[in-house]
Amino acid sequence: MKRQLDYQILRSNVLALLLLLFFVNVNFGQSKEEQLTKLIDTYTDYKTFNGSVLVAENGKIIYTKGFGMANMEWDIPNAPNTKHRLGSITKQFTAMLILQLAQAGKIDLQAPITKYLPDYPNKNGDKITTHHLLTHTSGIPNYTSFPDFFKNESRNPYTPTEFVKKFSEMDLEFSPGEKFSYSNSGYFLLGVLIEKISGKTYEEMLQENIFIPLNMKDSGYDHHETILKNRATGYEKNGSNFENSKYIDMSIPYAAGSLYSTVEDLYLWDQGLYTNKLLSKKSMDLFFKEYIKAGGGFYGYGWFIGSEQIGNTENRIETIGHGGGINGFNTLITRAPSDKSLIVLLNNTGGAPLNEMARAIRGIMYDKPYDFPKKSIANALAEKIAASGIDAALVYYNSIKSSDAYDLNESDMNSVGYQLLQSGKVEEAISVFKLNVEAFPKSSNVYDSYAEGLLKQGKNELAIENYRKSVEMDPNNQNGIDYLKKLGVDVSDLEKDVVVADNILQNYVGNYQLAPGFILTVTKEGNQLKAQATGQPVFDVFPKSENVFYLKVVTAQLTFNKNTDGNVESVTLLQGGREIIGNKM
Repeated sequence: MKRQLDYQILRSNVLALLLLLFFVNVNFGQSKEEQLTKLIDTYTDYKTFNGSVLVAENGKIIYTKGFGMANMEWDIPNAPNTKHRLGSITKQFTAMLILQLAQAGKIDLQAPITKYLPDYPNKNGDKITTHHLLTHTSGIPNYTSFPDFFKNESRNPYTPTEFVKKFSEMDLEFSPGEKFSYSNSGYFLLGVLIEKISGKTYEEMLQENIFIPLNMKDSGYDHHETILKNRATGYEKNGSNFENSKYIDMSIPYAAGSLYSTVEDLYLWDQGLYTNKLLSKKSMDLFFKEYIKAGGGFYGYGWFIGSEQIGNTENRIETIGHGGGINGFNTLITRAPSDKSLIVLLNNTGGAPLNEMARAIRGIMYDKPYDFPKKSIANALAEKIAASGIDAALVYYNSIKSSDAYDLNESDMNSVGYQLLQSGKVEEAISVFKLNVEAFPKSSNVYDSYAEGLLKQGKNELAIENYRKSVEMDPNNQNGIDYLKKLGVDVSDLEKDVVVADNILQNYVGNYQLAPGFILTVTKEGNQLKAQATGQPVFDVFPKSENVFYLKVVTAQLTFNKNTDGNVESVTLLQGGREIIGNKM
């Protein structure tokens, strides 16, 4: 019996080795171009990327291609010359214009902004410098984080001067220069400074001082009303399908996010930054200087500076980069000056995992192992429901939910449920919501969605049970509280404030590494605990219990964990049904 078992083990090991050798040979047999195409085709097939890609090594383009559709209604494919909205990649261009004005002696980066904007309220403006605006250290509240901002304001046109009044009179969140807190308001104000000092529009300054000198003919300030050749349409995911993204008036993002470009033009931009066509060496050094810690790296003037992972290895490379996101689009440019390599990813379906893609692309570039994306269980389930009905879909779900080839995502499942609910398929929606509850029992949002489906079906008692569960897990779930009140439920026990002693809050302050290069920084102001992830704004967090806190801006929860000595050693982030543990640094 033992000899038979040994033989089986030996046979299995030999087969595993042969499979490994086969994989390695296939991998090494493929060119970088073939590997890149296969990787990004897979993301496109799984509906997680749709856009344009450019990769350069040693300053030379080795790969550029479009994937998916620039316009889904007319079946117009993406291409290297497709124009995409850039979102916050705009900020590096705004910073460049400011440095050009400084080099010309027209602005002092350390002078109060009221020197150039005399109408800006003195109580704040006398304390804020242009340097503070460039480095996200001004303390000005971030207008895109205002309650209901996108719902109430983002569709309305404003002049820059008019819009500045939305935040100029507000109290600062902290003393200027005290810390980093990502703020679109600061970069919006930089655009106003550029126009005031130059006497020209922000758009004119971009064309004259950056785009024309670098021959970036396919870049500019996006205007909805302009007929723009090769412009991509922005889409957003809804279940397993796409829909047109919500309208935003482009006067709103302005100097913080209103530009469009192509991967090819961003290559010209990258190459121009290795020369002194736009700035002297001294000024260029200011552009890329590490001014303040931001997450796991630093922030310069319009750039994040740090190191990024190569494939799925521990190897890293020093990079300068920035991401962007705006209705229907998300973008990434990441540069490695040590070998003049460049990755540009422009996506027109929003929410693509661009950092994950860039890691895999670096794996290919440096001949290191990398991970392939997985299929979406939510998408597969939605397609099976449409083709064969809910009963067959549930059987299919159970057959793939544990497969290594598939990924189960709470948010995607939730979207499929709501897509079914909105189309009148209540029973199917409830089934999907129930699957989500079973898969992500620690997420408050899955119970809220399940309750909404049950309410539609007239199962009020079950709906109440799940709404209560959701609110107990997330005290910030006002939607759940409101529905419970409508159903005649006494919610007084759910609306109590929790107070945590100051000395306990102080123990939670520190940096927690959630992933390589992704740091959660916890600070305290008075009795208010705050949290900031790498590249994200600062958010207030509120106590649910002595060691469990929640955010009001997103559905997320932080649990601070102690060791046997009673010292805080880690934090557990619960978001989207997934838990990530970050050790205290």
